[in-house]
Order: sequence, then C-alpha cells, then structure tokens
Amino acid sequence: MFPDTIEIPGEQDTPNVLFDNINKKYEISGRSFPADADGFYQPLLQWLDDYKKSKPETETVFEVRMEYFNTASAKMILDIFFKLEDIAETGNEVKIQWYFLEEDEDMLEAGEDYQSLLKIPFKMIEMEE
Repeated sequence: MFPDTIEIPGEQDTPNVLFDNINKKYEISGRSFPADADGFYQPLLQWLDDYKKSKPETETVFEVRMEYFNTASAKMILDIFFKLEDIAETGNEVKIQWYFLEEDEDMLEAGEDYQSLLKIPFKMIEMEE
C-alpha cells in the first residue's frame, strides 16, 4: 500500500509538490534546481508507479505551475510525464495542464517542447501576472 498523499513544501531550490489521491489533486509548482534532482524526484516517480498499480482514478489531471527549472529538473519532469503516459496506457484518462505567465516565453517554450514529446492531452494555460 502506498501513501495516499505526498506533500513537499517548496523551498528556495525545490518545488511545491502535492500528489493527493484523496482529494484528486496532482500538482508541482515553483522553482526546481535541487543539488540532487534525482534524489528529490525519485520518490515522486515511485509514487506514480505505485499509483498506477493501485487502480488509478479514471481521470488524472496533473497541473504544472513552474517559475523556473534547471536541466536536471527538466529531465525529471519529463520522466514524470512518461509515468503519466504509462498510466494513460492502462485505459485511464490523463491530462497535463501546463501553466505559464504571459510574459514567460521560456516556460511557454518548455511546455511546447514537452507537449511535442507526449501522446497524452497537454493543455497550455496562459496566466496573467
């Protein structure tokens, strides 16, 4: 049995994380440039593996609201998206919502890059500052 919820408050170099199976809220936000990206993200990837095995919700909406992330974090975020694709392949509906500030072209481009690599619905959502 895996924990129903992972909640990690964001810090200077790590994002806020909420994977809440009880309230059906799956979100990562903030800034991500931890010294050990693999160490930070591995528990999240494991949680998603366990979520997949536990009969996931018929619909999973994963929200991403990043301000900044480094290259190591970018790869780990892609790994999260690939795990979500795996969940979708089991017949569950999975959607990614990528939020970006209207002035933040880097986040827009990052979202577009991810979107081009994935086979699951990926919605770009522009926010006003």
